[in-house]
Amino acid sequence: MTTSVPTGPATTVRTTTTVRGRLTALGRAEMTLLARNRTAVVVALLVPIAMVMAMRSTLGQVDLGGTGWTVAGAALTGGIGTVLIQAVYMNMVAAYVARREDLVLKRLRTGEASDGEILTGTALPSAALALTQSALIILTGSAFFGLPVPRRPELLLAGLLLAVVLSTALAATTSVVTRTVQTAQLTTLPLFLISMMGSGLFIPPAIFPEPLASACEFLPLTGVMTLVRSGWLGAPEGADLLGAALTGLVWTALAVFAVQRWFRWDPRR
Repeated sequence: MTTSVPTGPATTVRTTTTVRGRLTALGRAEMTLLARNRTAVVVALLVPIAMVMAMRSTLGQVDLGGTGWTVAGAALTGGIGTVLIQAVYMNMVAAYVARREDLVLKRLRTGEASDGEILTGTALPSAALALTQSALIILTGSAFFGLPVPRRPELLLAGLLLAVVLSTALAATTSVVTRTVQTAQLTTLPLFLISMMGSGLFIPPAIFPEPLASACEFLPLTGVMTLVRSGWLGAPEGADLLGAALTGLVWTALAVFAVQRWFRWDPRR
């Protein structure tokens, strides 16, 4: 987009902004705000580590025979899932609500950035933090826990990127029904609990009774977690990777549609 800036009675200087430039500016501003929110940073950094340590101890008492899972593999891939929920989904719900109530989103809409650029730029720091943490978990697992290096890096990367996009879209959707930053802790709780129990973050869905296990395959994060786990540790025999990818894509499309249809830009005061 091109704008004209007057510099005198007879001259103008034409300045051009690009999508990359606008996203960079939005991401830089959001990174500054995120760094100032020490509580959000501490939660995003420490909660996944705490969950991995707690679940590793608990999983030692669970019979994983026949599931193809190991204790270390379940704990560390679950740590990646926790990062996605904490650093992206839950953090972004609070961020979108805070920016909306402070009129930041409304002011940004009067500029050159499109709606999609505003939402994407706001999410960039959280997405970068989640991807960095996931890379560290994978390196730690391969170096100190006896897990293999990623068997299919392209599948792992695709799963992580799809998971970040899905988590961001779900966050924007959840912000629609979230009135304040404080209530974000409540509105994000259902997806957090459902994903922790049924999406294969730490517990193999295969240990559930058949009807329940089949239903868990269609939860929002189940597909992307299957892709992440298969890309890192290898796909177990009979794994339906195409079905997992389609599940993740369908949920992403539904969340994006919901954002386009119902996202609130004005404060809910």
